[in-house]
Amino acid sequence: MKTDKWFYQLFLTQPGMLAELLPGIAPEWEFDYTAPVIKEREFRLDGVLCPQSDDLAIPVIFLEAQMQTDEGFYGRYFAEIFLYLQQYPTPHPWQGLLLLKNRQQKLGNPLSYGVLLQNHITCFYLEDLLTLMALSPNLALLKILVVEQDTAFALGQMILRQSHDPALFQQRLNLLETILVNKFPHLGTEDILKMLDLKTADLTQSRFYQEVVALGLVQGRQEEAAALVLRQLTRKCGQLTSAQVAQVEGLELEALERLGEDLLDFSGAADLVAWLA
Repeated sequence: MKTDKWFYQLFLTQPGMLAELLPGIAPEWEFDYTAPVIKEREFRLDGVLCPQSDDLAIPVIFLEAQMQTDEGFYGRYFAEIFLYLQQYPTPHPWQGLLLLKNRQQKLGNPLSYGVLLQNHITCFYLEDLLTLMALSPNLALLKILVVEQDTAFALGQMILRQSHDPALFQQRLNLLETILVNKFPHLGTEDILKMLDLKTADLTQSRFYQEVVALGLVQGRQEEAAALVLRQLTRKCGQLTSAQVAQVEGLELEALERLGEDLLDFSGAADLVAWLA
């Protein structure tokens, strides 16, 4: 599963995540998240979080997510860190955060890096989340990576229910969409939307929704595009008449695309009547 970009979005949009994973990190500390390439032999760090303050108590954090066994991981990880520190000198101390699937992963000989692992590295094992129930939305997002399908979607529903701010809702919905599509590739886009139980949410602003509509239009799947537009019209305008449903279902793809964009500005049933006229 390709999760690097998802982790980047997660830590970029959920600033409280670090404080929940790393002891001694205050929730109000701000970091600038980058994914630099180290020169010489090319190494690419998953993420470097650099303090946005001159307070030398705040460390530079080297974040790495490793979901598979890799006997060369420790050597590569510490080489990346020290090459980075050589090329980008900083007065701040540094700390490592490793997000690992479980304790069975073999990442190299820990004895060779014992002092570093003991004093500078925090290992967060996702398997430890399996037995925990009352999780924050941040930790629930991580737990989705290591649970089965039914539990993953139940967690997704819980996360969205706790996202009362519209901007936060969209951030978390986009994160969920990305990880669920990759984790369950056998599920179609319609299945994922249904399993997230988004009956009352306005999905028209969702990147996932927009991509589904675009896919239907590009591939000539007029029926799927019409069904998606009708669902959003029902949320925006209330129950449609049978005549209105028939009109929408009979629209050409170009008109459906136009309606899919225009309905974002609808405030009620009168707007639909006017559009169809």
